[in-house]
Amino acid sequence: MSESEYIKIYTGSFIITNLIITRLEEIGISPVIKDETESGRLAGFGASIPGSQELYVREDQLDRSVPIVEEIRSSMSA
Repeated sequence: MSESEYIKIYTGSFIITNLIITRLEEIGISPVIKDETESGRLAGFGASIPGSQELYVREDQLDRSVPIVEEIRSSMSA
């Protein structure tokens, strides 16, 4: 994704990713989800880390997205 206007904000499990997506959509941000496991399955190949997803947002949404990711990550580790 070089020369892209999208920035990765999270890599992790499907469950936490879905929680972050829900919170981002509540404030009007629609993240891009990259799931190599699902892409590999659909293409007939496997992936190295099953269940791991990446979330990307546009650069202009970064300031509003990062606090949400940090809040969810800190609540999961508490």
